[in-house]
Amino acid sequence: MPKSRTAAIVLAAGKGTRMKSRKPKVMHEIANRPMIGHVMAALKPLHCDPVVLVVAPGMEDVAEAAVSAQIAVQREQLGTGHAVMAARAALKSVSGDLLVLYGDTPFIATATLEAMLKRRRGTDDPAVVVLGFRPDEPGGYGRLVLGASGGLDAIVEARDATPEQRAIGLCNSGVMALDAERMLPLLKELRNDNAKGEYYLTDLVALARGRGWDCAVVEASVAELMGINSRADLAAAEQVYQDRARAAAMEGGVTLLEPGSVFFSHDTRLGQDVVIGPHVYFGPGVTVENEVEIKGFCHIEGARISAGARIGPFARLRPGAAIGPDVHIGNFVEVKNARLGPGAKANHLTYIGDAEIGGGTNIGAGTITVNYDGFCKSRTVIGPNVSIGSNSSLVAPVTIGAGAIVGAGSVITENVPADAMAIARGRQVNMTGRAQTFRAKRKKTKTTTKAKPAKKAGARSGAKRKSGK
Repeated sequence: MPKSRTAAIVLAAGKGTRMKSRKPKVMHEIANRPMIGHVMAALKPLHCDPVVLVVAPGMEDVAEAAVSAQIAVQREQLGTGHAVMAARAALKSVSGDLLVLYGDTPFIATATLEAMLKRRRGTDDPAVVVLGFRPDEPGGYGRLVLGASGGLDAIVEARDATPEQRAIGLCNSGVMALDAERMLPLLKELRNDNAKGEYYLTDLVALARGRGWDCAVVEASVAELMGINSRADLAAAEQVYQDRARAAAMEGGVTLLEPGSVFFSHDTRLGQDVVIGPHVYFGPGVTVENEVEIKGFCHIEGARISAGARIGPFARLRPGAAIGPDVHIGNFVEVKNARLGPGAKANHLTYIGDAEIGGGTNIGAGTITVNYDGFCKSRTVIGPNVSIGSNSSLVAPVTIGAGAIVGAGSVITENVPADAMAIARGRQVNMTGRAQTFRAKRKKTKTTTKAKPAKKAGARSGAKRKSGK
């Protein structure tokens, strides 16, 4: 096999007991994407080969979420060094650089990983490059001890550090870039003679320095290296992501009327001059083109909204909704798996599911496409420039031709030809004077059937007691 230039190991075997969840920690989502998905996305532009995902037994869902990775199973949880050992068999063809990162650090950036690889390939040829950061409270983080030349001399765990070393603000994130050819053979020299009985990957620095090889540090921001260990951490990470997404949207030409109330997914795509009202939720798979207005309290997922459309307020666009240019979707309108042509309108209280709506068509208030018979979904096709009257039910499968008119309150069960008028409802009958007669009759009935006063509790039983004397 040809030897690869760069490979990667993602450590994701941790159970995350502090999450108090039956699913693996790295499967908890930020912006509607599992944590492991964010990490894999950061790696993708680097074209690492292979990418080895280290999981614990029973983590099939994690393996499925990282579709491009080879899977290695860490049978016992014996430390980070042991996790890398579990991936060793998948790295036989690797002789270049090896990135080691963590599935619960979702914000690590591609640019940071590139900086680590660039440093690894520097003229001083460091065997190990460690990613460091400077938290406000270093606390229990391992400290990175630098030499006079700026190289990394050692990683000292907080509990083993001297007072002078604990004063160091530069801390270890655990992320590394290794020279695979030199460092992978040293995995067998890792020892677990420590309080936890674990194999620590950080011991590779001491092994490298013991052979006279240089080690180096690249720094990243605290926010980028934010780890997720609890539900509170997950909520904080979501907030960080949303704040970044909102700032990026506004920087890109989007107006957010109340930024803090708008929720984006990891793949939300917005054009310029888009205006978004308060409390709008974007689920996965949404694309919004230029000059769209989305009013408040809308829920949108799996939808494409073309230029000039106006959505909401209180509208719901579900997967498969394709909203054409200059379409109006109004309050309490739901669209699912349906395409609306240019200039179509559904302004009030309407359900459009499994449908094709032609351009210029107006859907009256209260209209529904009756797309489900309890067993199968069927499709409604409405041509251009059609007028559907309010409170109509279109029972699919049905086709309404171009320019047709459907009378209000109709239940359409058969195809309507182009330019025809369809009315499908009971015929109105006016009975002169009948309202007066009806009211008089009802008043008389009400008077004669007034409820009698209820008997007092115990009256009958009391009588019995008296007669029994």
